[in-house]
Amino acid sequence: MLLAGVSSLALAASGALAVPAAVSAVAADYPVAHPTVADFAQVSTGATPPTQTQCASAGRRCFSPQAIRAAYNLGPLYANGYDGRGQTIAIFDSYGSDTMAHDLHVFDQAFGVNALCGEEGVTCQPGMPTFSELHVQGSPGTTAPPPTSHGTGQENKAAWALEVALDVETAHAMAPGANILLVSTPTAETLGTQGFPALMNAEQYVVDHHLANVISQSFASAEGAFGSPQSIEPLRHAFKSAALNGVTVLGSSGDNGTAGSEKTPVKSGGTTLPYPSVEWPASDPLVTGVGGTYLCTDPNATGGRTVDSTDNPGNCQANPGAGEVGWTNAGGGFSQVFDKPAYQSALPAGSTPIGAKRGVPDVALQAAPGTGALVYLSLPPDGSSGLNCGGTPCSTGWYDIGGTSLSCPQWAGLVSIADQINGGGLGQINPALYKLSTDPAKYAADFNDVTLGNNTADPTVPGYPATTGWDPITGLGTPNAANLLPDLVSAAHTG
Repeated sequence: MLLAGVSSLALAASGALAVPAAVSAVAADYPVAHPTVADFAQVSTGATPPTQTQCASAGRRCFSPQAIRAAYNLGPLYANGYDGRGQTIAIFDSYGSDTMAHDLHVFDQAFGVNALCGEEGVTCQPGMPTFSELHVQGSPGTTAPPPTSHGTGQENKAAWALEVALDVETAHAMAPGANILLVSTPTAETLGTQGFPALMNAEQYVVDHHLANVISQSFASAEGAFGSPQSIEPLRHAFKSAALNGVTVLGSSGDNGTAGSEKTPVKSGGTTLPYPSVEWPASDPLVTGVGGTYLCTDPNATGGRTVDSTDNPGNCQANPGAGEVGWTNAGGGFSQVFDKPAYQSALPAGSTPIGAKRGVPDVALQAAPGTGALVYLSLPPDGSSGLNCGGTPCSTGWYDIGGTSLSCPQWAGLVSIADQINGGGLGQINPALYKLSTDPAKYAADFNDVTLGNNTADPTVPGYPATTGWDPITGLGTPNAANLLPDLVSAAHTG
């Protein structure tokens, strides 16, 4: 059963969502669940998207939905009626956003993306895909506390509002026919006890009630920030249920390269772990980890993938002829917690070897802020949102945003299209992805193999180079969607 109506649902904390006893027992070991927005720049105000000239003045190239679709070859899928129709993407974020229905409508109107029933000002029609919100345990306002507040700084509502806009708008742009279910929890972190447990319990509810085919998670924390490897296990219940119910779970690989941080209060900054780290949930074998690239294609090209090695950022200029380069801050490496899953036992020729532990990520997509996507966001007119733009409060308008927060929801859109081709949820897709990668002809046709770049984000922590085949920055690479998605469905059905 998929969510068919348009509603804003609120579940009381008193029993609608049960908290497993094991979670309560070790809750103090949980770190902050932080959004994986790496960087953003406000490039214009008003409802009209900025020009490339405006983006260039900020040192960026900004991608519209049409340019992103061209870069990853979605046109043939749309032409054949495959746009995610009939499927539902559940996007999980702390707090949600008070203005998401409005902001989504502005975004869709500006770019000519199909409207969803549930957007502000949209008249619903039979069979129309929907935008709905599920507020788990209540719906607090997302306005930031006043600057005179003496709070801990742990609950950054403004950063999550930006995350929500990014997740919802880019997932919808990639799969304009899919339903979007925004699921929010009322806290990101309270003394290490509520952030991750609340999000995982919300995911459990969605799986148990068959509300979605695909789960997108643009939040993460270093494995080493948890109190112990054992403290992660009680959080995995939703992923295990998803695997049994045909639900695909995706997670951002993180935006710190190989540098992880220990759990500390947000205002105090992080303590860098003294070894290369990966982030959970992306490191979980039941999750498809999504890494990131610089997308070095022409942001004005909408008819196909056209390399642009002339414009910013410097990483594209320094690699002439490359359509993509591994992003310096893309999370990736090898788990300290999870053993190598069987599906990673065989890799494309030339791959970075995966030893005894799980390799992260599995796949990638654009993530670098310098080649980010345009997102529309409303902010309070009094400047009290808490977001800062170049030393002044940010305002309502268009933002160019990067991070694996960008690559993950877009991949969720791709999976929803594959689910439509399949006629229902594919569930775990990692075995099928790696199976395809070991066929040289399929791998060459289905993936853009990214072989340039390095994710040494902190010079004190060694990173990894991008290589032929699988590597710890871009995984198997980025999708040639028109080829990959039908092949993914076939591979999932052949064992």
